[in-house]
Amino acid sequence: MTPSIELTIDGHRATLTLMREVALNRMREADLKCLVALIEQIDAAADIRVVILTGSGTKCFSAGFEIGEIESADWVENQFERSVQRLEAARPVVICALNGSVYGGGSELALACDFRIGVIGMEMRLPPAALGLVYFASGLKRIVSRIGLGAAKRLLLTDERMDDETLLSIGFLDCLVEPKALASECDALADRIAALSPCAVESMKCLLN
Repeated sequence: MTPSIELTIDGHRATLTLMREVALNRMREADLKCLVALIEQIDAAADIRVVILTGSGTKCFSAGFEIGEIESADWVENQFERSVQRLEAARPVVICALNGSVYGGGSELALACDFRIGVIGMEMRLPPAALGLVYFASGLKRIVSRIGLGAAKRLLLTDERMDDETLLSIGFLDCLVEPKALASECDALADRIAALSPCAVESMKCLLN
């Protein structure tokens, strides 16, 4: 199975693109391992100060992981969550460019990033209760720490689909833009971060996390 994540590097910036548009950019085990390997490659490149994580297409950033590959709760903890934690611990600042809606574990990828910029018309849904699944504890902790207990309960206990404005209001999104402005908005933020002291930024990111 060939991993479907593309890495491009331009000066101080690296871009990771999920390349499974036909499958709503769902992550398979091979993709998760590839993500970890690419982050380690990025961490080792001292010149890279900012990472942009995005999805291919215009419909969906990511619909999480392939349900068919979930063997047990341990699979989620040991494979998916390990990858998310590695993304969260990446040395550079990571900007999530949400090119479309986000579902299930895709929200974990987004929440592991330092900033999230979304597009008008996107939505988010966390459907474990509808699927008869119990969300893993470390994932619950991450969700609550980012958007608060009330919003987390709305998403997880009522299966609410949150629209773009709601996602902005609860703090899931830092910025909401027209789809055609997503790239330029991310570029502007990346340039602003790259112009700062890398030592200071990386040290404070580590302390904040």
